[in-house]
Amino acid sequence: MPTRPIPIRKHDLAIRLQEITPHPHPKALLEQYTTPADLAAEILFTACYVHDDINGKRVLDLGTGTGRLAIGASILGAEYVVGVEIDEPSLRHAATARKSLHADADFVLADIGVIRGRVQTVVMNPPFGTKKVHADMHFLNCALHLADVVYSIHKSSTREFVKDWLRDRGYNCELIAATEIEIPHQFSFHRKPRRSVEVDAIRVTK
Repeated sequence: MPTRPIPIRKHDLAIRLQEITPHPHPKALLEQYTTPADLAAEILFTACYVHDDINGKRVLDLGTGTGRLAIGASILGAEYVVGVEIDEPSLRHAATARKSLHADADFVLADIGVIRGRVQTVVMNPPFGTKKVHADMHFLNCALHLADVVYSIHKSSTREFVKDWLRDRGYNCELIAATEIEIPHQFSFHRKPRRSVEVDAIRVTK
C-alpha cells in the first residue's frame, strides 16, 4: 500500500501519457513500437507505490523512444530521470512531449552500451529481438550493470528463457503484469491492420 499521498491516479497518468503521440516515422530495424499508455502507467505505479522504486530515485529509461516511461517517472516524483535513445527523431519527439506535459526529464542521444555509472531504477521497453536476435537480452544485460532494480517488458513467449537467463546470473524475476499489446500496421511487412502480442512486464532484482 502507498505510504504517501498519490499525486495522480493511475488512470489519469495513463491519460496524460496517451497524449504522447507515437513515433511519426518508426524504424523497423529498431522495433519502434509505442509502449501502451495503460501498461506504462501500470508498471510505473507498481514501481512507485508497491516497491518505492520511483519517487525520489534516480531513474534511467533505456531505449526511451518517445519518452512515455521517462516522462511518467518524472510525473511520479523521480529525483532525476534520463532517457537514452539512439534514434534522434525519437528524442526530438520526446523533448516536445516533455515540454507539453511539464515533466522534468533529460534525454540523451547514445547507444545504451556506452552508458556508465549507477542509478537506482531502470524502466524500459526494449526491442523484442525479432529483428536483431537477443536485442532484448542486450538491453537487460546493460540495465543490470546500471541499476539496483530493473523493470522491463518482454514477449511472453520468452518468459522461461528470460527467467532462466536471470536465475543463472543470480537475479530474481517477478512478473508484475501479463497482458496483450496491439501493434498497428506501421511497416511494409505487416499483413494485418493490427495484431496482438502477449507481453510480460517484469521486475528484476539481485
